[in-house]
Amino acid sequence: MPMHNPPHPGEALREDVLPAIGMNVSSLARHLGYSRGQLSTVLNGHAAISADLAYRLELAGLGSARQYLAEQAAYDLWQAAHREHPPIERLAFA
Repeated sequence: MPMHNPPHPGEALREDVLPAIGMNVSSLARHLGYSRGQLSTVLNGHAAISADLAYRLELAGLGSARQYLAEQAAYDLWQAAHREHPPIERLAFA
């Protein structure tokens, strides 16, 4: 069942994972081989978790890459469904 307005997956990383592992953004970025700026934009919900970042998080033992990507897809789909779109008629095929 789809979640109502799912949170950006970066939010959980920022609010739950970082405090649990006792790391700040800079140290996690360094550990993952990511720039602090790139990671910060994800943690603040301004950029999506990419497959590359999800895989690096999995390698670091911080969860499943597939789960991060599933959470990102759920967030993206909810955002798309609640954005204004031009009228699109359903196609009818024989």
